[in-house]
Amino acid sequence: MQHALIKALKDIFSPFVLGFIVKITLLSGAITWGLMWLFGGMLKSYVQSYLSALPWEWLQSVGAGAAVVAAGYMLFIAVLSLTASLMIEPVLKRLAKKHYGTEATGSPSLTRSLLLSLKTGAIFLVLFLFTFPLMFVPVLGAVYMLYLWSIPIKDPSIYDVHALFNLPKPPSKQAVLIAMAAAAFNYIPLLNTFTPVFAEIAFMHYMKRD
Repeated sequence: MQHALIKALKDIFSPFVLGFIVKITLLSGAITWGLMWLFGGMLKSYVQSYLSALPWEWLQSVGAGAAVVAAGYMLFIAVLSLTASLMIEPVLKRLAKKHYGTEATGSPSLTRSLLLSLKTGAIFLVLFLFTFPLMFVPVLGAVYMLYLWSIPIKDPSIYDVHALFNLPKPPSKQAVLIAMAAAAFNYIPLLNTFTPVFAEIAFMHYMKRD
């Protein structure tokens, strides 16, 4: 697994991959902004009702505002993961040719890839909305967020690589660890946009390890 992560880290900073990341980041940012513009007020009202047990109205308002910002960030991560999964195929093909001299033997189903990304993204957002107080628990909160962030990237990444190269899927434990390692980019400003692409590339190297 360590070998796959190191190779993915080298690949992620290549000009070709960086250009791809910029493209999907701009697209995902525009989509996220549109969704928050449409539904941000509704979300803030929901969070305020969720925090109604707090004793001061100003604290409810500040807490709701912070939660909406956090929810917007989480939505961006989910949209970015979806966008990366739908557009990653040329990147994986190029890297497979470069490192292993192999061509793709298949192609991911757009419908299945979209449904899988939407499903895992929805699970991620729902879990976040109902468990976000755990974020504030020292150490546990940080690990829990890595796990949450791994949800929208793990299964879509595995599916994309499996469908392209017909490779065996990784064991569940290893898959979670690789996805959580990729999710660590979300703690680094600007580099958070690397997360889904890094995960796809790391899974490709891990699944091609033999």
